[in-house]
Amino acid sequence: MILGMTIAQFTALHVVISIIGIGSGLVAVQALGDGRWLPRWQAVFLGTTVLTSVTGFLFPITAFTPALGTGILSMIVLIVALVAAYGLGLRGRTRAVYAISATAALWLNLFVLVVQSFLKVPGLNSLAPTGTEPPFLIAQALVLVGAIALGWRAVRGGGSVRPA
Repeated sequence: MILGMTIAQFTALHVVISIIGIGSGLVAVQALGDGRWLPRWQAVFLGTTVLTSVTGFLFPITAFTPALGTGILSMIVLIVALVAAYGLGLRGRTRAVYAISATAALWLNLFVLVVQSFLKVPGLNSLAPTGTEPPFLIAQALVLVGAIALGWRAVRGGGSVRPA
């Protein structure tokens, strides 16, 4: 049991929070590329992405795993994003720092989505059962290229976008 839920129930909650984080992150980071700050979308993105990492740490941990490392990295990136946006108000270069850290947080969520999809979806798992096969590597490469392109737009777009 985790927080009064079975592991299956807690896993479902964790997945729902993650999907909300990914969806809101795609909207929020795209808006930055368009030069717009969407305060609610940014807050939902950052909040659910923090919750994704926090809930990930609540699963039973017996050893250091790549998932644990990803969660730690995500929390570091999210702290940078939160300080840039809400602590420093995106003044000066902190706008670019926010755009990069927010994009990195989104990419980490997408990276984990691809990993979990290849582990849990039978059709994908049959294409890449060990996660080292070309279909998995191609999917991860496409996600990385997409995140870099989205991040580039977010850094370059909008100039002086600030939180409300």
